[in-house]
Formats: sequence, structure tokens, C-alpha cells
Amino acid sequence: MFSKKKTTVDLVIPVYNEAGVVEQTHARISAALEGLPYDFHFIYVNDGSRDGTADSLSALTARDPRVTPLSLSRNFGHQAALTAGLDASTADVVITMDGDGQHPPEMIPEMLRLVAQGYDIVQTQRMDEAQPASFKKWTSGLFYRLINSISRTQVLAGAADFRALTRQAVEALKAMPEYHRFLRGMVAWIGYPTVILPYQPAERISGQSKYSTRKMFRLAMDAIFSFSLVPLYIGLSMGGLFLFMAFAEAVYVLSFWVTGRTSGLAPGWSSLMFMLLIVGGILMILMGFIGVYIGYIFQEVKHRPVYLLKKDPPHD
Repeated sequence: MFSKKKTTVDLVIPVYNEAGVVEQTHARISAALEGLPYDFHFIYVNDGSRDGTADSLSALTARDPRVTPLSLSRNFGHQAALTAGLDASTADVVITMDGDGQHPPEMIPEMLRLVAQGYDIVQTQRMDEAQPASFKKWTSGLFYRLINSISRTQVLAGAADFRALTRQAVEALKAMPEYHRFLRGMVAWIGYPTVILPYQPAERISGQSKYSTRKMFRLAMDAIFSFSLVPLYIGLSMGGLFLFMAFAEAVYVLSFWVTGRTSGLAPGWSSLMFMLLIVGGILMILMGFIGVYIGYIFQEVKHRPVYLLKKDPPHD
């Protein structure tokens, strides 16, 4: 697949408030890559950290010339930080992974071997059946079942942002400039030859997950509204159902007039109000769905950048 020159590999690693952790992560990754016949380069993306992460990255850069730190002007989020790293990469192969130690770097040699066999995408899959049940695990499974049932793009359940991409795959992702980004779906959508590599997540080196419930919900909404029009079809179907019910009610009332049983018609105020409330609720839900799509379109047409870089001040 590759020419005789040494294959270049960029490792894109977003970090957020990982001071004291990023050094350990880098040491572990470097040990896992020792002796491999590739030209490795590290792109650490500081996603608006508020602790000493910038200083940690500066120290890493001074010790290891393979390290390139990027700093975002604020916290744009994990998907934006990954996008910044992909945009900055120039290597033949790009590997994205988290900087908290949960993505085992010992798998990188196998990922590169699979790329050399002709796969454009080596997608890892988190196997956490042995992990205790939790709200996050339950909602994650529910989300993947939902997105795969309403979208034509099938997203692998348990897919992680720990993957290897060839230059061809990276360029395909860079050609998708949408503002609301769900990279797991985008990688599946481009359709290049893919192989799945299961892994068991390791314990975090320190601290806690930066993915709060709010961020998880926002990512899920980005995925649903970016990859499916089913919410609009739900509203359309409900409208058709209520039109049918209205037609059935008209036939029912007409039958009283045809048979001369008009005295049996009740005023029906309560049932009328009930139907009005249901129809009004359905209309409001449908308008909400439409509003969300219009909001997404509005944010897209403004053409704001997904992220902004900043230059860190020089250190003495």
C-alpha cells in the first residue's frame, strides 16, 4: 500500500484540563510505539483548558520534538478539538485517541498493521459488557439503537473516537465542513473499507470524564438531527392519523343524521376539548422539530468556524 519511504503517522489527541495526566499519557504512548518502523508525530489539541495543561504541553514540546501543541481559543468541545487536529495533520495515517488513558496505545501496532493490509478506517469498538450497569451505559445503548433505526447511516454501537484513518479518509472528513459534528457518524457515512477492532477500556489515569450529561445529550441531538429526517416524518404521520380520525368522526356523526337519531348526539364539549389539546400538542411538537432543523440551518449558513486557534504566550 505504501511506498518504500517511511510511513508518517500523526496521533491527534484532544485534552481538556489534563495537567499532570498528559505527561503520563504521552509516556505510555511513546513506550507503545517504541521500535515501530514509522515516523510518528503527536498533535495535542488543548480544548480551552483552565488548569495547567498548556504548561504541561509546553514542557512536552521542549522534551520531545515530535510534539505539536494546538490551543483552541475556548472550550469548543471534543468533536471540534478532533476536527482541529485532523485539519492540522499531514501524515499518511492519522490516529485519533483520548488523552485520559482509556484508549490503550498498545493497540496502535495492530491498527497500523490493518491499515497496511488495505483498510482506510480501523474503528475500535468499546466492549464494556463486564462494566457495571450505569445510567451512561444504558443511555448509550438506547442512543445507538435509536440512531440506527432512524438513520440510513449505521453507527457501530460502542464506537469510540479511537481510530486510524488513511490520508484518503481524512481528506474525505475535511470535505464535510458542517458545524454540528458527529464524527462517529461521519466516519461511517464516508463508506471507505473499514475493519472493527474491539478493545476493553482502561481506567482513567486521573480525574473524571469530561462528558457531562448535558454534553452527551447535545451530541446525541447533533447525531439525530444531522443524520435523520425521521422526526419530521413522525409529525407528518401524526397529522395524517388525526386527519383520518377527523374523517371517521364526521362519518360517525353523519350516521346519526341519516338514521334520524340526532337526539342521541351529545354536546361533546369534553371530547372536543380533549381532541383540541391532543392536536395542539402534536402541532407544537412538530413545530419544535421544524424549529430545531431551521436552527441548525441558520447556524450552518452563518459559516462560523468549528473552532478557533490561539497562540499561547511565550514562556520564559
